[in-house]
Amino acid sequence: MFNDFYQRILTSKVAVWIHQIPGLLADWQANQRHGEFKQWQKTLSHLPKIKPSDIELSGKVRLGQANDIAPGQLKRLEVLLKQFMPWRKGPYELFGLEIDTEWRSDWKWDRLISHISPLKGRTVLDVGCGNGYHMWRMLGEQADLVIGADPTELFVMQFTAIKEYCKSDDIYLLPLGIEQLPASHAFDTVFSMGVLYHRKSPLDFLQQLKAQLRVGGELVLETIVIEGDQNQVLVPGERYAKMRNVWFIPSSAALCHWLQRTGFKNIRVVDEGLTSLNEQRKTHWMENESLADFLDPEDQSKTIEGYPAPRRAVILANR
Repeated sequence: MFNDFYQRILTSKVAVWIHQIPGLLADWQANQRHGEFKQWQKTLSHLPKIKPSDIELSGKVRLGQANDIAPGQLKRLEVLLKQFMPWRKGPYELFGLEIDTEWRSDWKWDRLISHISPLKGRTVLDVGCGNGYHMWRMLGEQADLVIGADPTELFVMQFTAIKEYCKSDDIYLLPLGIEQLPASHAFDTVFSMGVLYHRKSPLDFLQQLKAQLRVGGELVLETIVIEGDQNQVLVPGERYAKMRNVWFIPSSAALCHWLQRTGFKNIRVVDEGLTSLNEQRKTHWMENESLADFLDPEDQSKTIEGYPAPRRAVILANR
């Protein structure tokens, strides 16, 4: 399953991974836990074999045109892709079929792309990449090699489905967490978007991100924050916005202080604002609860638990 990846990294900046990553991925393949994994693999094998007439990854993720595919095949494609619901990151367009995901991840991309170092020719890591939407946008910016890391098996299946129609030797998703990745000190850019608040030890997490960057490499960190000074950090109770696994939500100033303490340089906040109900919402491709259900119906400036509503910031730093 990963032989192409091994061949690709041998000639890349992260060739050092070849000594440890194969063992980690072999262990993952031997211990896949999700009960639907085999069914998902069968679903992948039944996807229509269609070659897109063109591919767009720069302004959006669009594969092919409506006239590339017969109506019956298009309906079959929709039915099969819905077996991988919920679709959270996107949107995607395949042969005229719109996958309207929970998140308008393209809006987040638009907020940060003008601030980061150009990705052309760079080796890029996306930690907690979900189904890989932003990875395709990175490839659209002419990154040389894009590697994502996310242990959620459903996201791996969604990424694999998209890659079925956008075959490339320069993009891969590894079903691993950041704590499993050997330190490489090699990536030009490391992205971490929507992960920090899920970590019990955020400073250790920042060190793990730093260990993947070359000297001078750029960290793109996007996360939930609160308003306040560098000493302001929210430690919620059992749930925040109905999420159980939220541990620390710092202010932007506090997060910048954490980055400074962990050795990052040139730290700057390039975007900050509240998450809107238009950016995160239920769709026909994600029918579970979404942001509107997580907020106080009487006061949308607060979560259902009474905490400040999700506010997101993009912070850049260099190793």
